[in-house]
Amino acid sequence: MPVAQRLGRWLRRRADVAGRSGGHHDRADPTRATVVGQGELTTKPAADSATAPIASERVSLAVIAQQWGRIGCIGFGGPPTHIALLRRLCVQQRRWLSAADFEDGIAATNLLPGPASTQLAIWCAWRLRGAPGALIGGLCFIVPGLIVILALAALFLSGRPPLWAAGAAAGAGAAVPAVAAHAAAGLIPASWKRAGAGRGARLRWLAYLLAGGLAAALTGPWLVLVLIGCGFIEIAARTRPTTASPHLSAMSSLPLLSLLPALPALAAPAAATGGLLAVAWVAAKVGALSYGGGFVIIPLMQHDAVHTYHWMSNAQFLDAVALGQITPGPVVQTVAVVGYAAAGLGGGLLAAALAFTPSFAFVLIGGRHFDRLREAPRIQAFLTGAGAAAIGAIAGSTLPLALALSHLWQAGILAASALWLLALRRGVVTALIGAGALGAAAALIGAPIAT
Repeated sequence: MPVAQRLGRWLRRRADVAGRSGGHHDRADPTRATVVGQGELTTKPAADSATAPIASERVSLAVIAQQWGRIGCIGFGGPPTHIALLRRLCVQQRRWLSAADFEDGIAATNLLPGPASTQLAIWCAWRLRGAPGALIGGLCFIVPGLIVILALAALFLSGRPPLWAAGAAAGAGAAVPAVAAHAAAGLIPASWKRAGAGRGARLRWLAYLLAGGLAAALTGPWLVLVLIGCGFIEIAARTRPTTASPHLSAMSSLPLLSLLPALPALAAPAAATGGLLAVAWVAAKVGALSYGGGFVIIPLMQHDAVHTYHWMSNAQFLDAVALGQITPGPVVQTVAVVGYAAAGLGGGLLAAALAFTPSFAFVLIGGRHFDRLREAPRIQAFLTGAGAAAIGAIAGSTLPLALALSHLWQAGILAASALWLLALRRGVVTALIGAGALGAAAALIGAPIAT
């Protein structure tokens, strides 16, 4: 055998041995991966790359189930907590994703309707193990909070809950309007910046904010049409006329969103029959149309659950919203309590499944296109308009939520909660727990409790 051929074989064998022993490093990936335990990965950055991503080996599904389930159990405090926990896990501790990739994921999921932190959890798992990872990670993130909230729903919606429990629910429910106002206030700065610096853009933003607030306070189920209308108005304002109609051009860039205005009219006759079909329709609206975060669906759910189908009283609905805040997971979990009130455990599970299905679909179908989504001017314009209207809707929902309070002592808890959240800028979970404790004390000393 020629010497050159023997030398080539020897070099190839040496490269294979080095690769199997961990001695070979891809020059495009300046990190070293080490297998720990059952397929769990950690990475040791090279000395010259403190922020370098990411081991090339796949993270096991068991590790995804364990870690996403852990976050689902301890994720009290809403999206800020969820994002911080996911960042710590995926970027800082395990280095599965780079900081830039993670920030891109946040930006992309914030462009979508539905619970953004849930979509971010699904997206992170999708990046690690594709569709199986997304399904397992998303379910493990959602299910712990769902179990807790359904158990609490069974307690608080029972015919004769303990006196302390009824009082705690009434107290926490009294704080809900302040929580809604706090949520809206937290979203305003980023949305205002996104609107642009021009005088016309700022005036349109204020108009969208006002329209969303009035719609949430006055129109109930038609709120979603106002949100979509504001989005398309902003597209028209930012799109220069072409040979085709600007409206049609905008619609063609958003094929899915262009169908949304017709959905209420198409589904209303079927949903009007009530029962599980009505539960399914309410949950579908919650999952697919909650622009601006989970709180925007509160006025939609309140109208359907209390006034249209009479599944709950106003007091019970406030309890449901409070439960969605104090349990781990997104506020969208509130829909599970509404489903439980409508049709028991089956209704709660159906409502949760349908509310979260769009989040999985957005990531599984569109995850590979998220970069283009962020760069699409018409989609950015739509979400600028719809997002401002959604913030107005969250703020506007404080009026019907406050009017749903039944007793004067609840107004005192509402005022204290507003002071805690808006003036002192303290946390939502502590506000609700404190309000619940005050409510339980009020019930035990004889204060009236609405049911």
